[in-house]
Amino acid sequence: MFQTARPSRATTVALAVIVTCQLMFVLDATVVNIALVPIQRSLHFSPAGLSWVIDAYSLAFGGLLLLGGRAGDVFGRRRMLMIGLAIFTLASLLGGFATSATELLLTRAIQGVGAAMAAPSTLSLISATFEEGPERNKALGIFTAVSAGGGSLGLILGGALTSWVSWRWVLFINVPIGIAIIALAPRFVPEPPRNGGRLDVVGAALVTGGLASLIYAFIRLGEHGRIDVTSGLFALSVALLAAFVRVERRHPQPLLPMRLLTDRLRGPAYLTMMFVPAAMYGLFFFLSQYLEGDLHYSAIQSGLAFLPLTGVIFASSRITPKLVSRIGARPLLLFGLSAITVACAWISQATPSQGYVVSLFGPLLLIGIGAGTCFLPLSVTILAGVPRDDAGAASGMLQTMQQIGGALGVAALTSVATSFGRSDALLVGASFTLVALCIAYVAVRPTGPGVHSSAEETAEEMVPHLLSE
Repeated sequence: MFQTARPSRATTVALAVIVTCQLMFVLDATVVNIALVPIQRSLHFSPAGLSWVIDAYSLAFGGLLLLGGRAGDVFGRRRMLMIGLAIFTLASLLGGFATSATELLLTRAIQGVGAAMAAPSTLSLISATFEEGPERNKALGIFTAVSAGGGSLGLILGGALTSWVSWRWVLFINVPIGIAIIALAPRFVPEPPRNGGRLDVVGAALVTGGLASLIYAFIRLGEHGRIDVTSGLFALSVALLAAFVRVERRHPQPLLPMRLLTDRLRGPAYLTMMFVPAAMYGLFFFLSQYLEGDLHYSAIQSGLAFLPLTGVIFASSRITPKLVSRIGARPLLLFGLSAITVACAWISQATPSQGYVVSLFGPLLLIGIGAGTCFLPLSVTILAGVPRDDAGAASGMLQTMQQIGGALGVAALTSVATSFGRSDALLVGASFTLVALCIAYVAVRPTGPGVHSSAEETAEEMVPHLLSE
């Protein structure tokens, strides 16, 4: 592994390249949420179809993330970073020029493919560039700060671009960043040794196709499409996902070792990790529209409205690792899930006459506290004691469950909102986190104060990815 004995200009530039790559993905997630209302007006999305602006990206990103990580092992981390960024940057450019809903959704899906190819390499490249110890820890600290701060920057920048220029610039903004990274990476970022292996392309196609069918079925259900077509989509989803399980059980190097999901501790923890983003992604999807459509905020005001949440997530994520080591993961996990559940139910009762301070400020603070205190304990629970051969798959599955949970949540809650209204959809979102709370209480038994340090360190390295969405 290529590592430097001390920081130099080359490693400083390499770190800047890597964290800027991460910032690119953070910006993409947040700026698009703020631009949903003008996108809907400009490209004539239906209320249910608008959810695909989020889901097309999340589905491709989550469905191909494990394949992207394996491709980095086989073909090289830096190479996959550059290829993924090239695809992501080109898709951003084409998406900014989109003249129809179909064109935008296609480019959003291609963005997700590029992100899935590039994102798994970021932390590995930091490890390849900096020796274990203070320098690597400092680099990881910068990486984490950029990830957390980038969420706020994306919301504000997205609001500013949408208000002062056009929603199209929330996509164009990726282009100069991507070009700069692609130009600098070959010169300054080292290429770690390849690990070899085989790509499970069939498995990736089956799981992505199965999840796409499931999401489309939920959206059609919300649009009151033909029941026979909708039922067929649900059946197709079940068949493809069942075939994925069979392929993974037989493949010599599966994308997802089934033993991770069937483990008595990790299986429920992964399920919990899917339910929480399902509620939170849906909440953010509706909240951005509520701020601009019902409270008549400008795009930049809507971005600023999320600052309490982002700030509290960042602050609590700094404190939570210390609390995990002192009181254990389980109390923090249960507290965080309870806070998010209460916040979702609280926001479901918001009305325009109440204003921002009364109806939204408190719940956003609660969600920030809850997210900041539940994600790390879940990561510790999942990663503690993982065999070395499964460590990469176990950590990659955390991001996959987050992306897939978010995509399914937006689709399901959009279906409920189309049929019964936004308030009922947010109550369903609260029920998602309530189910997660019940699962965690009954089945998830994280390690206590004596948690293995290696698992805790690995979980802390996952915080940047958990904060980025």
